[in-house]
Parts: sequence; C-alpha cells; structure tokens
Amino acid sequence: MSLGAGSSVSEDLGCRRGDFSRKHYGSVELLISSDADGAIQRAGRFRVENGSSDENAGALPGTWRRTDVHLENPEYHTRWYFKYFLGQVHQNYIGNDAEKSPFFLSVTLSDQNNQRVPQYRAILWRKTGTQKICLPYSPTKTLSVKSILSAMDLDKFEKGPREIFHPEIQKDLLVLEEQEGSVNFKFGVLYAKDGQLTDDEMFSNETGSDAFQKFLNLLGDTITLKGWTGYRGGLDTKNDTTGIHSVYTVYQGHEIMFHVSTMLPYSKENKQQVERKRHIGNDIVTIVFQEGEEPCPAFKPSMIRSHFTHIFALVRYEPQNDNYRLKIFSEESVPLFGPPLPSPPVFTDRQEFRDFLLVKLINGEKATLETPTFAQKRRRTLDMLIRSLYQDLMPDVHKNMLNRRSFSDVLPESPKSARKKEEARQAEFVRIGQALKLKSIVRVDAPPSLVASGICKKEPWEPQCFCSNFPHEAVCADPWGQALLVSTDAGVLLVDDDLPSVPVFDRTLPVKQMHVLEALDLLILRADKGKDARLFVFRLSAVQRGIEGKQAARSRCDCRENKLEKTKGCHLYAINTHHSRELRVIVAIRNKLLLVTRKHSQRSGPADPAPLSPVSESPVEEFQYIREICLSDPPVVMTLVDGPTEESDNLICVAYRHQFDVVNESTGEAFRLHHVEASRVHFVAAIDVYEDGEAGLLLCYNYSCIYKKVCPFNGGSFLVQPSASDFQFCWNQAPYAIVCAFPYLLAFTTDSIEIRLVVNGNLVHTAVVPQLQLVASRSDIYFTATAAEREGWSAGSSKAASAHNSPQTPPGRDANVFPSSLGEGEIQSKNLYKIPLRNLVGRSIERPLKSPLVSKVITPPTSVGLGIAAIPVTHSLSLSRMEIKEIASRTRRELLGLSDEGGPRSEGTPKPKPKARKRLEESQGGPKPGTVRSTSSDRITSGSLESPSTAEANPEGPCQPAGSDQDPGADREGSPVWGSSPFQLAASSDEDVIDLK
Repeated sequence: MSLGAGSSVSEDLGCRRGDFSRKHYGSVELLISSDADGAIQRAGRFRVENGSSDENAGALPGTWRRTDVHLENPEYHTRWYFKYFLGQVHQNYIGNDAEKSPFFLSVTLSDQNNQRVPQYRAILWRKTGTQKICLPYSPTKTLSVKSILSAMDLDKFEKGPREIFHPEIQKDLLVLEEQEGSVNFKFGVLYAKDGQLTDDEMFSNETGSDAFQKFLNLLGDTITLKGWTGYRGGLDTKNDTTGIHSVYTVYQGHEIMFHVSTMLPYSKENKQQVERKRHIGNDIVTIVFQEGEEPCPAFKPSMIRSHFTHIFALVRYEPQNDNYRLKIFSEESVPLFGPPLPSPPVFTDRQEFRDFLLVKLINGEKATLETPTFAQKRRRTLDMLIRSLYQDLMPDVHKNMLNRRSFSDVLPESPKSARKKEEARQAEFVRIGQALKLKSIVRVDAPPSLVASGICKKEPWEPQCFCSNFPHEAVCADPWGQALLVSTDAGVLLVDDDLPSVPVFDRTLPVKQMHVLEALDLLILRADKGKDARLFVFRLSAVQRGIEGKQAARSRCDCRENKLEKTKGCHLYAINTHHSRELRVIVAIRNKLLLVTRKHSQRSGPADPAPLSPVSESPVEEFQYIREICLSDPPVVMTLVDGPTEESDNLICVAYRHQFDVVNESTGEAFRLHHVEASRVHFVAAIDVYEDGEAGLLLCYNYSCIYKKVCPFNGGSFLVQPSASDFQFCWNQAPYAIVCAFPYLLAFTTDSIEIRLVVNGNLVHTAVVPQLQLVASRSDIYFTATAAEREGWSAGSSKAASAHNSPQTPPGRDANVFPSSLGEGEIQSKNLYKIPLRNLVGRSIERPLKSPLVSKVITPPTSVGLGIAAIPVTHSLSLSRMEIKEIASRTRRELLGLSDEGGPRSEGTPKPKPKARKRLEESQGGPKPGTVRSTSSDRITSGSLESPSTAEANPEGPCQPAGSDQDPGADREGSPVWGSSPFQLAASSDEDVIDLK
C-alpha cells in the first residue's frame, strides 16, 4: 500500500480549501473623469478587476496564473420548462397564496438525462421570481401538490391550487420563463485612440487600426447585415440603416452580435454620433479597445455617458510581446461574477483569451440583471404577466374543473372510464408543446443544448475510477497516503487502486466516522453500536506495522486500550480543520458536548524507524479532557470554527430543532446564529470558511444555503455581521452532504452532484451519478456509484482493456454507463471514484492562500513501493508542487522497475503492473475471489455525448460561422481519460426526456 510518511499536499490543501478572498474579483473604487483642462466631468463607483492580488502576494511563492473558465447559471441547466416540460406530458396548476398573490406550478415526471433516474421536477412562478426543485420518485409513495408546495416553503393558501387543462397554457408559461433573460447577447465594441478622453472623441473614429481589425477577427466573423437571418441584436437587416457589416459569433450555443463603433453609421455633422451611441450606449456590456502604451490618464468608465452600460472590458494589445491585456470595470451594484482575472491579466494564447473574454462578458451581463435596477423591472413585468394570466384563466378553471385532483391521480395513469378522453387531451397537449418548441428553435430563442455548449472539454470535477467492482457498502472513509481507509459492512479495509484490499478492523467495530491525521500520526474512529458507541484513537504507525506484518484484522476486543474516556454513547464528533497548533475534538453525547484536546508530541512522525515502547503504543494518554458544555437539544450538525488567536475565541457551530447556534468553547455560552422558518427542517452541514482570515459559516439545510460572516471577540461574545458579502441561494435538489473546495461548492444528492461557486452561489454544472454515496471529502473526494458492465467483458484482462481504451480506439458510443436498474445482459456493480482536490483547488489558485493560522510547511510524501522500504524524498522548497509531484512519480516508477515510456502519469491513473500482478496471482494459485482491484479493463467507457435524435430536435439555428466557438478540450493535469468518468453520460441524450406516462 502507498502510505504517505507525512503531511501530503492533498492534506495541506484540505486544511486550507475553505480559505478564500473576494479580492481576486476586484475592489470598489471611486473613478473620476476629467477633460483635457483638468475639469471634473463625471464620477462613479466601479469595481475594478486588474488581476492583482493583495499586497503580500509578492512575498508568496508562485503566482495566480489562470482559472477555470465556466459559464455561470448556464441555460442548459436553468431553462427547465423549455428543456423538460415543453412538448412533454406534464401538469400545470394555478392558485393564490396567503397574501392573495397568484402563482403557477408546473410538475413533470422525467428521467434525468436518460440515466434511468426518474424524478419529479417542479417550477413555481411567483411575482418574486421562479423557484425550481427536484423531488425523488418512489413507485410506492404518492406525491400531492400540497407536498410539492410545502417543499418550496409555500404551506398556506388563500385558494388551493387547481389544475389547468388548456394546452395553450404552455405558451404563456414559456413567456414567463423567458423573463429570466435572453439566451443571446449583444455587446458593444468601442475603438479608442491613444490620448482620447471623451466618448465623443471615441465614437468619432471612422476606422480602426490593424490591431483593432485583428481583435475583431478574433471575436467573430464579419457578416453582411442585409438579408441576415440569424440573431441581429437590434440591428437593421433590411435597409442598411445601421451599417452594412457587423461582427457575429456563436459561443457555447449562444449567438452574439457585436455593435462595433467603426461599423455603425458615421455622421460628420453630428459630433456626438447619436446613431452609434444609440446602440452601444444601450448595451449592458461594452468592450473598449484602447490603442497605445499604458495611457496617462487611463481609461475610466465615467468617460462614457451611459446610464445603461454597467460593465466595461478594457482591452489593450501589446505589440512588443504580442499579447492582450485585460481589465474589467463593473458598476458597484453588480454582484460578483467570474472567472476572476489571472495575475498578471495578460493572455498570449489567442483561443484562451477569446474563451476567457466571452465567458466573462456573458457572466457579467447575467450578473447585471440581478442588480436592483434590472431586478425590480423584471419583478414588475413578471407580476403583471402572472396577474394577467390569472385573470384570464380563473373563470375557465372554475367552469371546466370537475374536482381538485392530487398529482398522484394524474401521473402515470388515468381512470379507465376516461382513459381515451385523457389520452386524446394529452396527445393534443404534447402536439401544441412540440410546435411551440420548434417555433422557439426556428426564431433562435431556444436555450443551447449541451452539445453546443462544449460539454466535451474536461472539467476539474471530473472523477477518476479509483477502484472498480467494489463489493461492499461503504459507510465512511478517509485517505491515507495514496490509499483509502474505508469502513464497510465487512469491516474497515485499506483500499488501493491497484492492489487487493487489506482488512484492518473486522465487522465487530462498526465505524461511522473516521479521521486519518498523518501529520499527527493519529487515527480517530467513532464506532457506533447503540449505547455502547465510543471514540477510539490509534497511532497510524502502529496500524501500519500491523498491516506490514500481515496481522489479522483487529476486533473490538483488541481495541480496549484505544477507547477514549468519557465518550460512551457519543453519536457525533468533530475536529478542527486547522490543527497546526493543537488538535481539538468535540464529542456529542446526547445534548452534552465534551471538549478534548491533544497537544503536539515531540515524536518525529510515522516514518520514525525507532521502535516504540509498549506504553506509547496507544495515544489515549496524550488526550486531555477540558470541559463539558450542555445544550438544550442533541446536535444534528456540528462544526468547529477556529478563532484568529486560537485561545478564547474558538467557536462551535451546532444545529438542532429549527436553528443554528454558535457556542463559545471557553465559556459554553450559546448565541443564536440563524433561525429556520420552515415546518420541517433537514440539517445538512455547517461549513467553516475563512474570507481573508475572517471566519464565516455556510449554513445548509433543506434546499437552502446561507453564508454568514462571524467575528468572535476575546470577551467571549461574537458578532454576526450582516454585510454585502452575505448571500443565500437554493439548491435544485435537496442534498445530504456539502463539500467546499474553493472556488466550488459541491452538493451531493442520491443521484447527482450539483456544483456552484462559493462567492456568489451561481450554478456551474449538474452531474448525474445514479446511486451516489459520498464516503470521504476531507481532502480528496471519494464516492461510490453504480455501473453497468456488459456480460462477456473480461474484468481482469489488461489486454482487452488496452484495446478498449487505447487512443486509436474511440470509446463505445452506445454504452449506458450508470443505469440504476438492470437491463438485459448487464451486471450491476459499484465503482469507487475519486475527485482529486488539487484539481478543484490547486488549479484555480496555484499559490498558497492566506490562512488565519500559522502557515504549514508542505512536506512531499515519500515514495513507497511494493515490498520495498520507504525511502524519503527530499526536495528544495523552491520547487513547485508540479515538479515535486513529477519527481516523486518518477522515483516510484524506478523503484517498481517500470518503464518511463509515455511520460509522467497523471494522478489517479492505473499503474501498468500486469506482469507483477500476474506472477503474484500464479504464485498464489490464481486471483482470489472477491478481491478488490482496478485494472484498465475495469475502466468504464463513455457513451455518446448526444444522440442523433437530440441533435435533430435542437439544432443550432443558423449555420455556425468559422469564427464561432470551437472549445478544444485543453489537457488538464490529473484529469482522467474519458472512459473513467461517471459524469460522461450526464450529457448523453440530454434534450430527450423519457415519457413515463
């Protein structure tokens, strides 16, 4: 087993992954513009992004070079009615809430991306906005409209909901969804010569330079407006009144028209160029291409007289280095949006610059629609449309409604007496819906599909298959070096991705929680067996010696000396995330909390070859009981929050009943943090995060997630500061676990992973993973999920695997990877997957983040080979993590006698050791049944990214020009091959929804 000999990079990342800073997204400044004589013209407050970090960034190793570029709240994940409802059998309801405000509810039973995961989707339209949720489907449990509305926190009605049978309601609901914003965009492009200080001078430029023309060619294609049939962005395509040519492109399915100042009509008599300002001045986002060196004075948004433009992207071409420099100005009220600029904000790769700029502009326009000015207009429009539709429909509903029907009475089957009539009504309903869908596609108003959105590119959350055909039910786990310590129904096993699992504890010790602390040479377990539940502590070095000595798995009786005193009956425990000074453990026994600490010992760590005395075999004596704290109720969720000094300002966040409280560790005094206004509360998590060194909490319950900043004081009290940085959002599906890995928040449900951004809660991606179970997330993320393998595949044949996954052989395009129910010729199994934390955290920020605690020294793990003693590998701290990882990987291959062909392997890929394994199996009489191993033949292959029927059902509209988005999948270090990811088929047949009528 590959057991690390110290604090690994992943563990260090795990300790600081909750640290983040909004400074990466710019700071608000008062910008004042003046004329050539120095007279002040206008002023405004804008958030300026120029890629610079805090003042201490220069002293930190490495730089923040690049970020992953994602569209936020992408339409193929947010436009539910068009995607899942329109043209499908579904139900629509109308009602009045307790405040006599009308609302509409749409519900459908659909299969999630053809993954055989049936679920209910519900959309609630109210004057305050739209709410969307997913509810699990159960063939034995009926679902009523009341229960759906209750899940949306709508429990009281002035008038109960009634069903709308008229098929034309689909057209009106589609209009309501379109109020969320356009799927196509228009951006202004303003050319500014060196030294120009006013918008009149900039708009008066008749032509641009060669550098400006090259920039326009990078943005898109020059098209002739007359006769143009695509998205026109408000330009005249009949009489050439807005110019003869323009620049147009398609990016990830979004059509974009650029209003280029030098292509719009020019008037010599009109110095203000009103015709040009009429278009560019009414664009929410404008690109300013400025010529010359770093100008003095620099461009400022206040130079442009516009009450509508909220975001300016300042682009400068540097001919001496042949690169582009970018700077973003956002009006103060615009919420944060990504991606943040790299430092320095210089782009040499043309395609990378184009991708970054277009994504930044699209995300910026979406964020602007959430400002008070635009949000109020949208709410007024939505309220007017809902009330008007309510007045038109209510008389018809009362006239034609025979009775109120619960949702379960309609789907999946109608009464026999009215079946023919109901089938005819549904057929007409579907026909009209499909006609509306086709009309939206033809008029280029349809949301983009996943195929058009570049889903083929590899993402940082893509998992690697860690262990195929895992035969046990996993309860919890924690990484140990390159291996994983897993608690299962058969006991605690040590699992490596290429070796048989090793039993560590037998099933008499049912472990429900565990922490592997390599830096402290500790293993902490909570064995839950009713009233006899206990906390156990072990030395990792002692456990490792038992594994190396091939000792039998320990039973509960063998662990008597490892029981931690006073922990009998515990149902929950938590440790502090940063334990650089002192390990703190909070143990919950009903409504009582025990604070236990353990100081750092002077031992040299688990790699110390010196023999241990029998007295120090168990670390129980090193733990000391500090105090006991009584609560009013047993906690359901518990998290430790580190104070700035770690003296008397440490806090404990607990969740019980309908509230989150924080408790001072020193005094035991509890303070109310948040009260949940809901009839039923399911607490999920309280995650401690540290924004620029200040503690904050992400409180997750039901479908909600709230961020609150917490400021403790030495006097024993604390302050919950309501600030502009606080935010709240709702998940689309109720999660059972949340993982924070800045810049991402990952919500785990029973069949999906919903990925959002920490800074604003915006949705980035939803991955469908049937029968998903999270088992470990403290450093790298591990989870199990079902897989289907066709009978006839050789699970142990590396030859068959290499043929199936070789670069010359494309993966099969007809394999359903993750069905939740078995089909003919399929064998259901579970795989163990891993999402490397470095892909989530390290790729976005390559320099260490500022921590409120003492910084750690990152010690590279030693290379441990099969049957070879651990040889420590020392490196200079000036080496980058990438260099350290490559050296360690090369050393391990040399120790194992492996060839170095093909270059360094990425983390998590299978090790090519078929000969060694074959000799081992022959010496043992063949492979043992039931052993867990992962060969390349166990890697699942991806299915088709989009079925032909989907491509026909959702075309792009007009032909995509040569300058449109191509999205080549950039190689990411540590990213798996496509065949090893369970997220691949999240895109397969995404627009096709199975009719489960």
